[in-house]
Amino acid sequence: MSSTSLQTIGAIKAYHHQAQHLVNNYLLADPFIPYTSVLTGIFLCKVVYDLCHFISNSHSKTYIILTKIQRIEWNNRGISTVHAIFISAMSLYFVFWSDLFSDRWHNDLLSIGYFIADLGMIFWKYPSLGGLEYVNCASLAIGGSCCLLLVFWEGQLYTYMVLISEITTPEINLRWYLDTAGMKKSMAYVVNGVFIFLAWLVARILLFIYMFYHVYLHYNQVMRMHIFGYALVFGVPAALGVMNLIWFGKIVRGVKKTLAKRCEC
Repeated sequence: MSSTSLQTIGAIKAYHHQAQHLVNNYLLADPFIPYTSVLTGIFLCKVVYDLCHFISNSHSKTYIILTKIQRIEWNNRGISTVHAIFISAMSLYFVFWSDLFSDRWHNDLLSIGYFIADLGMIFWKYPSLGGLEYVNCASLAIGGSCCLLLVFWEGQLYTYMVLISEITTPEINLRWYLDTAGMKKSMAYVVNGVFIFLAWLVARILLFIYMFYHVYLHYNQVMRMHIFGYALVFGVPAALGVMNLIWFGKIVRGVKKTLAKRCEC
């Protein structure tokens, strides 16, 4: 083997060793894992955004005729749908099937990365991608999660319970896709509305009631939390709960209106 080839192999091995050292001692070191997870969440949002654009541009006739801002929202809803499916599934597992709430688990930190990216998109195109209510919702999610997880590392169970409510996001996004594709009068649109009603009722109304009941049953443990974390456990879910009730009222009125039109036909 020539000296040039040996030098090339040596350089590759040296690069691999340096990369491994960087990953093990910095990116995956315990003090840096939370920040690595958040940055990974932001990076994955960008990857999913680009994939949505590429796939939709190649296979969707509706996407091609959309305006620029509609394409941005189309791709952005693709991100939120992927995140919602992933995080709601993991949160359901950790809340109802697993008794492991380890300090070494950081899927919820990936969600912080997503919420930061989502809030950035909302501010960037405000108010085209959502008004003040969307800003408040994302801000509460970031503030509550960051403080409980990054600062105090407490209340993981209640963080997961709140994240379960993301299970309603795919249905909401599908409704927007159907509306944008001109399928507002289709049966799929009606069925989607019913699913939104049921998912919202379970994940954003009944689940929040259960969460406050859980806090009541374990109040002696909640009292041991940091005072600011204690306030967040009550404040953030309460604020989100009020917003959920307001939106649920709009959903109920929308379902009634849609079903009434179907009955008239």
